[in-house]
Formats: sequence, structure tokens, C-alpha cells
Amino acid sequence: MLLLPFFLLLVTSLGIAAAADSPSPKSPNVIVIISDDQGWPDLGCMGIKPMETPTLDKLAAEGVRATHFYVAWSGCTVSRAALLTGRYPYRNGIIHGIRNDLVNYGHHYTMDEYEFSPEMLLGLDTKEKTMGDYLKGSGYTNAVVGKWDMGQARRFLPLQRGFDQFYGHGNNNTDYYTHERYGVPSFFRDNERTEEDKGTYATDVFEREALSFVTANAGKRPFFLYLGFNAPHGASTFPEDNGGVKPGVQAPEEVVARFRDKAKSEDHAHYYAATYCMDQSIGRILDTLDKVGETNNTLIIFLSDNGGTSYGGGNAPLRGGKSTLWEGGVRVPFIARWPGKIPAGVVTDEFITSLDILPTILAATGTAAPKNITLDGYDMLPTLRGETPSPRTEMFWWSGNRKAARVRQYKWIDDKGRKESTGLYDLDADPAEKHDISKDQPEIFKKVTARFAEWQKEMEATEDRGPFRNF
Repeated sequence: MLLLPFFLLLVTSLGIAAAADSPSPKSPNVIVIISDDQGWPDLGCMGIKPMETPTLDKLAAEGVRATHFYVAWSGCTVSRAALLTGRYPYRNGIIHGIRNDLVNYGHHYTMDEYEFSPEMLLGLDTKEKTMGDYLKGSGYTNAVVGKWDMGQARRFLPLQRGFDQFYGHGNNNTDYYTHERYGVPSFFRDNERTEEDKGTYATDVFEREALSFVTANAGKRPFFLYLGFNAPHGASTFPEDNGGVKPGVQAPEEVVARFRDKAKSEDHAHYYAATYCMDQSIGRILDTLDKVGETNNTLIIFLSDNGGTSYGGGNAPLRGGKSTLWEGGVRVPFIARWPGKIPAGVVTDEFITSLDILPTILAATGTAAPKNITLDGYDMLPTLRGETPSPRTEMFWWSGNRKAARVRQYKWIDDKGRKESTGLYDLDADPAEKHDISKDQPEIFKKVTARFAEWQKEMEATEDRGPFRNF
């Protein structure tokens, strides 16, 4: 007589568990789009350069564009690891790029050498949870398309980090056409290297894969797409593999021709063309969301991983660029669109960062924040909706003897690895960081540097901290 009630209890319990793992039909899709080395002024709507980004301009007109948005570092790998984990670099263990620096001296790796090189041995600590891990636990179908850069050993690849699909390059960068990084094939299909699309422009490949993923999942269950373009980063190609000339940023000739009369140099024309191609691909993804009826149910976030380079003509009026701690290195474009949930046509000067994206996605999807993992950001939805000011008042950058902090409107930089990269600046009055006020405002200087020292101690106390986590 007790078997039937027990059976019913078991079925009921399993049903409850299944329901907990199954998201609501109204759970929003999430698409995070990351460009590579696209500078703060490099949107057409900024009106600073002859950029053509009609899709991104439209996305901004239909959502919120932030003017004071910061990334956690001024280089690709470190910035992306912080984005994926929602944690400062010193917490997640990625404080340097994952790359084989012998290519700087012209060394050509054999596959045997490459297997035991830093690009294969290093990666984001497997104890770290990514956006994919969190959303997988909420019943999402997840994919990475494009640049991963979190390690290429199998344990580091997306399928082991909460994602269901991966097509793109696992390492820092690639050639847009050969899909090689300094002669070594860099593309993966899930866990295996592939050369199936060799010769096809990388942006077109990423567009195709993104469209396939969106179409396959629309209306069936909520999906998360992490779309990392390599545009408009320069190609990782030896000159001898490109007719004796280092190619820089690559783009189809017919698109480059579109910009030659507008650009100041051939490099700029290629940069503008690669950015335009990326913008057009994003446009086709947005068109597909319209066709499958998922536009209003999709949160889209767009950002660059760090500041622009000389290929694009710099980041003026901001100072500096990629690899520096000046504003031009760490302040980047940001756009968010979620029709009906985020207002349209808003430009905000609120202080927000890439560390705030993961908490925002968790809040938007109803995913529980972790109880035993420290996240370093805030849910910025109330700020994007204009309901509350940003709760963020500070942001810190640190790697070795390179240090910087923004506390409210004040920016302190002490970059001993770079000439003259020191001082205190009032960003409200001096966004170009031209006037060091450290001697004129000693009390403010003391407060900002003291706050950095407190934060630094907190990072040093982090379990398994810093550059030796992988060992």
C-alpha cells in the first residue's frame, strides 16, 4: 500500500526538479557581441571619423549607448576573461595575454613545438565559472562563435566551460583568410581543430555560424550567444606568408575601396572596411531575430575588448590606446538593446564596466547569483533604464608595476612600464588626461592612492591568486 504514494512522490519530485531546470518560455535570449581593438570613437554615430557602422548606430538608437564604459584591462585576453567571469583579473587568474611571444622574433612553430607552447598549456583556470556555466544551469542553450582566447587545451575550450557549441579560433588571434595564427591552424569546431573554411573571410564565417545557431534555437528554448569578432584586430601573420608584407587589418578589396577616398592612410581604410564588414554581419543577425520573432525577447550587449590601435588612427580625444592605462586603452564603446525593457535612444554618462555585464545578465535571465564566488560587478539594468544612478564609484587596474584607478571622476595612473604614464586627472574637466593635478590636489591624490592600496591588499588575499594559478 505504501508503494503507490512513494511512486507518486518520486514522480512529483522529479517533475519539480525538471521544472527547475527548464526555463520559462518567456526567459530572454542573450547575445553578447565583442569587437576586437575597436576604439572608443569608432562608431559612425560618434561623428569623429569617417566610420560607417549603420547597424551599430541603429542598435544604439534603439537602446542605450554608454560614454563612460570601461573594460578590466587594455588587452584582449585579460579583458575577455574578466568579462566572462565577472571578476577582476587578479581574482580569475588571467593577468597576462595567452600567447607565444617567440613569434615576435620570427620563430615558426612546428606542430610538435606548438603542442607544448604557452598557447596550448595556459588558459582560464578550470575552477572559474563563466557566463556559459551560469546560464547552462538555468536551462539555456549556449554557443561561442569567433574569438575564444581562454586557452586551447581541451579542458579550457568552451564545451568544457558551459557552452554547447563552439566554432572559431581558440587562441589570441588569427589571419582572416588562412585561419592560422603565424602559420598554425587556429580554428576549432567544438573540441577539434578544423580547416573546413580555410580561405573564407573570418567575419563571414562567424556570421554564418551565428545565424545558424539563432535560427536553430529560436522559439524552442532560450539561447545565449557569445559572439567574438576578430575584427578590426590586425592579422597574426608573418610577412613572408603574405607576399613579404605584414597585412595589418584584413578586409575584402571591394570594401576597402569604399573607404580609400575617406581614409587618411591605407591602414585606416582597411580598419574602416573590417569594421564595416562586422557591422553588416551584425545587421544580418538582427534581421534574423526579426524574422524569427525574437527581437523583443533578446537582450543584446555590444562592446569592444579594449581601446583602438594605430591601425584605426587612435582614440582622440581620449589619450592613449590599446595596451595603455590611459582612457583610450580602457574606455570603449558599449551598447545595450532590449526592446520594452531598456529605453530607446538614450546616451548615458553613467560609470559602468565590463565587470557589470555578468551580474546584469544573471538579473535579466532570473539566474541566481553565486553564493560562494565573489563577483566584482553590479546589475546595471536599473541604471540603463534611468531609474537609479550607477552604484559603481570605482574601478582598478593592476599588473606588476602597472597601476591605475578611477574613483568617482578622478583617474590616477602609475604605469612605470610606460614613459610619463603617471599622474592624477579630473575626467569631468579633463577627459583627455592632459593636466596632472596630483600636486594641486594632494588630498584627493592621497585618497585615491590609499583606496587603490586597500583594493590591492584585497586582491593579494584572494585564494589561488595571480599569475601562478595555472601551475
